[in-house]
Amino acid sequence: MNVCPGMMTRILYVDDDAALVRLVQKVFGRKGIEVVHAEDPDHILRIVREEPFKVIVLDHYLRSGTGQDVLRQLRAADIRVPVVYVTGSSEAQVAIDAMKAGAADYVTKTAGEEFLSLLVAAIDQAITNEQLRTEKELADAEMRRAKERAEALLAEVNHRVANSLAMVSGLLRLQATRSRSEEAKAELTETHARITAIARMHRALYTSEDVRNVDMDKYLGTLIDDLDATLRDEGRDVTLRLEADAITLSADRAVSIGMIVAELVTNAMKYAYPGGAAGEIRVSLRREDPQTALLRVSDDGAGFDPGAPAQGTGLGTSIINSMAASLETSLDYRRVPRGTCAEARIPLR
Repeated sequence: MNVCPGMMTRILYVDDDAALVRLVQKVFGRKGIEVVHAEDPDHILRIVREEPFKVIVLDHYLRSGTGQDVLRQLRAADIRVPVVYVTGSSEAQVAIDAMKAGAADYVTKTAGEEFLSLLVAAIDQAITNEQLRTEKELADAEMRRAKERAEALLAEVNHRVANSLAMVSGLLRLQATRSRSEEAKAELTETHARITAIARMHRALYTSEDVRNVDMDKYLGTLIDDLDATLRDEGRDVTLRLEADAITLSADRAVSIGMIVAELVTNAMKYAYPGGAAGEIRVSLRREDPQTALLRVSDDGAGFDPGAPAQGTGLGTSIINSMAASLETSLDYRRVPRGTCAEARIPLR
């Protein structure tokens, strides 16, 4: 029996057989178990609310109904003291119904010491199970608190990283507008777009309830807005359009897609519409099936030969290929009547 040293284990015994209860009190008293007797259901609810009990032993046949009626009242009152159901009936359905109603265990009432031995064993098991359940609830609660603390810390880290990257991005943007070298201005603009893609991912994380995953439609929306602002600052007459499904991806996969989009849009800004020509750049991320999404960046500009030598340093192409490899995909260029269309099929995991 799970009895704490120096402490009496208290059991509430609900039965209208006073002689049996006295016998149980006598036998259990030797084992350090105090047995409190109750008959009236209203008295049962009141006493359980006012006094602590390890277990309720509940007889099936009572003067004012059955033990199952009492079980329902206990559960309706949200009293979670484990119940050992006692029945003199040989019908198995009585025990089955009691267990379904919330009893922790049941014992068949018989003559002699066997009944008391079985009852002690059932009470002991009920107390052990209740202790395990309580310990599990406490452990689960602590895990939830630890998870909440970790998520709050991670959100704060994402907040600080996003703010720091936004500051760096702003400085690059300012430097680009003041640069007298067109080559330096172009390189600063590209770097600004790359940092913006990372910063926006961190911002999407700390503004979301989920600090591990990114809603791609919202993330790409803010990224496109930033790239569009860069176009306006440079006086370009190019419109950016986005079509994105509500797809959720992990942070590392989201930033890889963001980097690819930033590179392709920046390339289209530089080469698709030279000389300040007007045009449109379209970005889409569409779910093809439950396992795959199609990323597409297209324009109606001067066109692009993927077999031709890279223009500039080739860093953008290297970044795109690296990001595509991290997504377990590759970037392909479709033949289109006009302009350029780049596509990548993204596995959704």
